[in-house]
Amino acid sequence: MTAPSTAPASSRSGHWIEHWDPEDEAFWAETGEKTARRNLVFSVLSEHIGFSVWTLWSVLVLFMGPEYGLSPADKFLLTSMVTLVGAVVRVPYTFAVAVFGGRNWTIISASLLLIPTIAAFTVMHPGTSFATFLWTGLLAGIGGGNFASSMTNINAFFPLRKKGWALGLNAGGGNIGVPVIQLVALAIIGAGGGPRVLLGVYIPLVVVAAVLAALFMDNIASVRNDTGAARDAAKDIHTWIMSFLYIGTFGSFIGYSFAFGQVLQNQFGRTPLQAAYLTFIGPLLGSLVRPVGGRLADRYGGAKITLWNFVAMAAATGVLVVAGMRKSLPLFVAVFVVLFVLSGLGNGSTYRMIPGIFQAKAVARGLRGEEAAAYGRRLSGASMGLIGAVGALGGVGINLAFRQSFLSYGSGTGAFVAFLAFYAVAFAVTWAVYLRRPGAEARAEAAASEAQPQLGYAEV
Repeated sequence: MTAPSTAPASSRSGHWIEHWDPEDEAFWAETGEKTARRNLVFSVLSEHIGFSVWTLWSVLVLFMGPEYGLSPADKFLLTSMVTLVGAVVRVPYTFAVAVFGGRNWTIISASLLLIPTIAAFTVMHPGTSFATFLWTGLLAGIGGGNFASSMTNINAFFPLRKKGWALGLNAGGGNIGVPVIQLVALAIIGAGGGPRVLLGVYIPLVVVAAVLAALFMDNIASVRNDTGAARDAAKDIHTWIMSFLYIGTFGSFIGYSFAFGQVLQNQFGRTPLQAAYLTFIGPLLGSLVRPVGGRLADRYGGAKITLWNFVAMAAATGVLVVAGMRKSLPLFVAVFVVLFVLSGLGNGSTYRMIPGIFQAKAVARGLRGEEAAAYGRRLSGASMGLIGAVGALGGVGINLAFRQSFLSYGSGTGAFVAFLAFYAVAFAVTWAVYLRRPGAEARAEAAASEAQPQLGYAEV
């Protein structure tokens, strides 16, 4: 640890904080925690709206009846492409924080959400071509980028010992944008409204998020653009291993969020209103439980929680295969909700593993105190964008798998069999890399635990 400092988090013009040292416990108690929590609140708000806009088309396709001329395969393709854009833009959004500042980029990224919402409001009517819907839907993908920039920004505000809870809360608050827009859609459908009413609700909310970010958020001056960090993170094998695991957790969450309503309509014959009554439950619980996954990882270790979470996800998927074959809607919905909850827990535990991995690598390199913390923040912040982007691609794969399964078999059963196999592989990777503990990795963990005893665990 560095010597205690109670210097305030001083700011210059434009909400820039010049001094920021969250690992200094005296600084954190006097100034840091209050500032970090304030930025967390408004970061969550902007990310929340971003998630709602990103998953907007998972709701809009439920409104699009036969008069729109779209087949189930068309709708799955549309939501797949929206998910793809959301995954790709996470990479530049991650590094935008260092270029513009966390507050400044939150204002920009929130304001950009006006483009897809206004565009959707313009084209949402029967007679619009599928190509037009597809291009308009692609614009909504920018909402997926808000997650990456928000997580990178909040990662810089909190000390390592509190990252699991803070990142889980930040991500969970954003994820909950998925069920919220589904609930709003349910209310509008129930009241006899159309998709343009839904869009009319969200356009002013985008403006509110941007204004509040401008008024109450801060930039951290020490977070500078570091292309070397991106290069180093991309070269590190753990970035890609964690990306693979995140495909299984967050990829499942976002993929199922887009697909759940369509599966209920196409496999079980639910109407848009009937589907809307059910689709929000899983994403809601999965979002709420994400901070719990982070907290459990803080206490017991992210790898252990992630490992057993994949076991449970595989078991739940197996039951979904049985429920689909027996055409049991109650069992199918109940277990699908459980799968959402498990994906939320896994989201929290896998993301908590990231700073622990790079902190342990710093200690293994002989670094200590603030030097080790700075190394860990640098690489974990850079890797989060790549991991978040690759993980979100899992959502693309899920929607494409459902599309192909319905084209080939008329149900989603084939897709669920593929997902079960993936979870089995993810379990094996988690155990082999992070829990089998080869000698070098075990020594690095022991060194990290000795240097940071308050963490209770470290992962390499």
